[in-house]
Amino acid sequence: MTKQSPIFVPRTINDYFEEAVVDHASRPAIDFLGTKLNYYELSSLVAKIAIALQKKGVAKGDRVGLCLPNCPYYTIFYFAILKIGAIVVNFNPLYVVREMEYQAKDSGVKVMVTLDLKQLHEKVYALKQRHIIKQLIVCPLGDVLPFVKKLFLHTLKRRELAKYKESFNQMTYASLLEIGSQYDFRKVSIKPEDMALLQYTGGTTGTPKGVVLTHANISANMEQIKLRLHDIQIGSEKSLCVVPFFHVLGMTGVQNLSVMVGAEMIMLPRFEIKMLINTIRRTRPTVAAGVPTIFTAINNYPKIKKKDLSSIRYAISGGAPLPVEVKQAFEELSGGILVEGYGLSESSPLVSVNPVETGGKPGSIGTAVEWTHVEFRDLEKPDKTVKQGEKGELCVSGPQVMQGYWNDEKASQKVLEGGKLLRTGDVGYVDEDGYIFLVDRIKDLIICSGYNVYPRVIEDALYECPEVEEAIVIGVADEYRGQTPKAYVKLKKGKRITEKELKTFLAQRISKIEMPRDIEFRDELPKTMVGKLSKKELVEEEEGKRGS
Repeated sequence: MTKQSPIFVPRTINDYFEEAVVDHASRPAIDFLGTKLNYYELSSLVAKIAIALQKKGVAKGDRVGLCLPNCPYYTIFYFAILKIGAIVVNFNPLYVVREMEYQAKDSGVKVMVTLDLKQLHEKVYALKQRHIIKQLIVCPLGDVLPFVKKLFLHTLKRRELAKYKESFNQMTYASLLEIGSQYDFRKVSIKPEDMALLQYTGGTTGTPKGVVLTHANISANMEQIKLRLHDIQIGSEKSLCVVPFFHVLGMTGVQNLSVMVGAEMIMLPRFEIKMLINTIRRTRPTVAAGVPTIFTAINNYPKIKKKDLSSIRYAISGGAPLPVEVKQAFEELSGGILVEGYGLSESSPLVSVNPVETGGKPGSIGTAVEWTHVEFRDLEKPDKTVKQGEKGELCVSGPQVMQGYWNDEKASQKVLEGGKLLRTGDVGYVDEDGYIFLVDRIKDLIICSGYNVYPRVIEDALYECPEVEEAIVIGVADEYRGQTPKAYVKLKKGKRITEKELKTFLAQRISKIEMPRDIEFRDELPKTMVGKLSKKELVEEEEGKRGS
């Protein structure tokens, strides 16, 4: 199943950006709620921010954190950081302070970039107060909004804006631009094998790990995706950017790919269905990527049949299994093709995707992308490869596979056989045509709208509650999100707390996407023969409910 043609030549991400600026200088690069930048203007801003970061002491190999939704600032800082040889560390803006603190400490981030929105600024500012980061860069949202939206933000929504004072270690975007206008850029030697990104994911224990991805890893995946979109029109596409760039799918498969082909990036700061539908109507995007939740929401939008989706020629769904009925409904509405792909942070992310020219096979995650080898290993004897059609653990090798986990050699060796073959933890099989089907999951995780949610994180937060004695969290089926967490709790003797009160307690400790939809209180929780809490019985119970 190894695909050899054409030959992959490793490059830096910077190469693609510089080529896009030369080839598409006057073409729109960004449309953010109506505010536009062309590729020349974007390049000018990237250059100034790169110079300013150098003057502020950021050097090759330093890690810089981005805590930003999709907006022009993300793209500007992303390419500026890479231009000086530094490393991007993505922070999910939904994280609570505790989660951000762990990631900042583990990665060694000293500089972070965020918006002047109170809900983001307060969390990142807390890291500066605790001396975890040295420099905070604040970007005013209003400055990248059209006049009417900016006026609305600063009048009716002003309470949502953070109050802050500029200082040596808390600078504004405008101050950086001023610095960048006064000095020259110091050229940095950057090679394809240099690290470009630390993308944090969680393990089976729930402890986040930094996935080390090089320029070569990410550029390989950009090329692999482009090859699968065989009829993509260079310099004329419009890419719908609703998947967050801090998510590896949004970063590689949406932002970077868009720059690679000179597409206009139609950015949305968050997924809100009415705003999404209005944006599609206004901008007429030609390509899109999303998680099944997004396509489900589009299909179910009131009077959606009266909305014109015909500009979308093809779309890719990833992050979670795509129900066949969702695929069919979206294709009927748009007249385009919606295909399912599969990937993970450790592979930059794409491993396989169904062909857009045929739509592929229902229920399949497609065939392995170019230069990628997949095999299935016996679940009992991991060194043994199973035959075609037999179930086993999906293992992957290719130029997009990570270098390992940041500062975690033990975890790296566990999932990277020989430093090259990635053990995904997913169970499936391959058919006679090379199409891959996944049937189960080894890892104890829950996938909510394409995001990995780790039960251990929620359980640890539950145990911080003085009333809780025991807790188990599992994933249950959810028509909208694919899966959602459900918590089972045993309270300490004589203690009382309601579901609402416990959720209020959790809200300060976990993100919204990790919040259990239901919390069920029980007198006893199932245990194994040795007294260990057991999830198996609860999973079977929920599956029984669903079946009936």
